[in-house]
Amino acid sequence: MNIPSNLKYSKDHEWVKMEGNVATIGITDFAQSELGDIVFVDIQTEGEELEQGEVFGAIEAVKTVADALMPVSGKVIEVNTELESAPETVNSDPYGKGWMIKAEISDPSQLDDLLDAAAYQEFCK
Repeated sequence: MNIPSNLKYSKDHEWVKMEGNVATIGITDFAQSELGDIVFVDIQTEGEELEQGEVFGAIEAVKTVADALMPVSGKVIEVNTELESAPETVNSDPYGKGWMIKAEISDPSQLDDLLDAAAYQEFCK
């Protein structure tokens, strides 16, 4: 299982990469492997202010549909439109081209609630 050390992780299996006050957010390698083949990613929240734990989108796999949850509160400022035509990118490159949203975070202290790579690895066992 791939768990990059430069990211933060939620217990709902989302990852966060911070650049200034902008968080790039996606689902983890563990989450995509549990979901199986992803066939559709539906994100309709661009421009919205969402609280930590709120749903920012839905991920449809062959066998199930899962909500994607905000690991930190913020305003969704960009959606990865590449996933509309290539949702399988979340399976093949969850931490790179498979990112889902970018958000301006509103409460940086919430980052302290997230797990580092070692803690996330323990959580997934």
